[in-house]
Formats: sequence, structure tokens, C-alpha cells
Amino acid sequence: MTRKQKPVKDSFVIMTELVLPNDTNTLNNMMGGRMMHLMDIAAAVAAQKHSNRIVVTASVDNVSFREGIKLGSVVTLQAQVTRAFSSSMEVHIDVWAEDIPSGTKFKSNEAFFTFVAVDQSGRPIDVPEAVPETPEEHSLFEGALRRRQLRLLLAGRLKPEDATELKSMFAIE
Repeated sequence: MTRKQKPVKDSFVIMTELVLPNDTNTLNNMMGGRMMHLMDIAAAVAAQKHSNRIVVTASVDNVSFREGIKLGSVVTLQAQVTRAFSSSMEVHIDVWAEDIPSGTKFKSNEAFFTFVAVDQSGRPIDVPEAVPETPEEHSLFEGALRRRQLRLLLAGRLKPEDATELKSMFAIE
């Protein structure tokens, strides 16, 4: 049976938040845990839009903080499914910070989250195939299998000899 297909653009989510005092540390910068919380929400909504299912966070790739986000800044998160496997989906998130009074805007974070769609009993359930259309979507789609194999390898759930996509990057037999 062929899986249903959905364009990745249908999962696109934009979420905007104002950085308030309760979101900041003693240096008036947004706390990293608060940022990760917002990223998890935006990514979960994208995964839900793609799968039309309840989703749970399975993994978070490296999240680096390029620059502090100041109190009063507007944070915009953009999330979209990059690729779907059987029950899991990789979601790419970009985070932008904007100081409206000064007119400055910068990219503060980027990450990949993995979600698993589950049924009412919490068991994994199949999701539609993700169909990329733009060059950027194709690039993220193509890299998703390598990122997935790396995640599984690091988690001890994939043997190095079975990481075919990763091995092909280094021409390892």
C-alpha cells in the first residue's frame, strides 16, 4: 500500500513571542530553556500539521545559541517538516530575534527536532510521505537521511556498518 503524500510546505508554522521579564536571566537575555521550550512547541505543531496525529518529541539535535536575545525583543520561530520516515518526522526550526525600535533582526538559533506520531494508546503510527518542492526543501530532504543515521548511530540504535548514507559521504566501503 502506498503512503499518502503531503507537500512539506503544508506543515509550515510561524510562531511569534515577545521576550518578557519572566523569560530572561539576570543579564536580561532570554533563557536557553525557554527558547528550547518555544522551539519544541513550534516544531510539534509542524509535525502535527503534517501527520494529523498526536506527536511526541523523540530527539533534538545540537541547539547552539549564536547571540543573546534581549528583553523586549520579538522572537519569530519558523518550523517545517523536512522529511517523514515511517512514523517519525524531522522538523527544521529557524529562530529570528528582532529589536523593533532599533530595526535590527538576526538569526539566533537553528535546529532539527524529531517527532514520532502516535495513536491514542501512545503507539507509533504511520505518517504521510513528505514531498519537497523548492530547492531549499529538496536540500533539507536529501540531508535528512544522513542526519537520521547519525542520530541513530550516536544513540546506539544503528550499527556503523549499516549507516550507508553516512559511509557514502566519506567513500567508505
